[in-house]
Amino acid sequence: MQIAVMLVIAYLLGSIPTGLWIGKLFYHTDIRESGSGNLGATNSFRVLGKKAGIAVTVIDILKGTAAVLLLHLPAFQDAGIHPLTLGIAAVVGHMFPVFAKFRGGKAVATSGGVILGYSWPFFIVLIASFLIVLKLTKMVSLTSMAMGIVGLAYAAVNYFMTGDLYLLVVIFLLTAFIFYRHRANIGRIKAGTEPKVKWL
Repeated sequence: MQIAVMLVIAYLLGSIPTGLWIGKLFYHTDIRESGSGNLGATNSFRVLGKKAGIAVTVIDILKGTAAVLLLHLPAFQDAGIHPLTLGIAAVVGHMFPVFAKFRGGKAVATSGGVILGYSWPFFIVLIASFLIVLKLTKMVSLTSMAMGIVGLAYAAVNYFMTGDLYLLVVIFLLTAFIFYRHRANIGRIKAGTEPKVKWL
């Protein structure tokens, strides 16, 4: 029962539609009706601007981090569940949020937050890599998928060093989520029509 409660809490944390709520509360704009129609950080930057985009990114990251850190609460310390399992629940909530008719983001920022909660050095590697690749490509979608590959490489090396197979499996799942959610972007990248960021 305790594990079920934690999974539900993690899912609900992930389900918080940050871009939708910030857009409606501060900009009187439903970002689902503009840009790509996505609730994630990239469309928030595109529709609402840099300040809102940064806020959405940070909060979406922290959703994943909060889910992983649930095990640090006194009520849940003996729950017997791996923290990354809670992270997956949060990412699923982000992609299919109950608060936004199950139309959510593309799993990138919240996946990063899961990694931050589990291993901050891993998160730093991903952030640094993300900024470098984004600077070179100007495409958030391509950069996001590239980070999945970087994450897999890191988790694979980490597995051989520490034996943390669970991290490797979870990173594989998160990368699969990211690629699946970017399938339309992949088509546009191949066609040379994928939008590029103008703020970097």
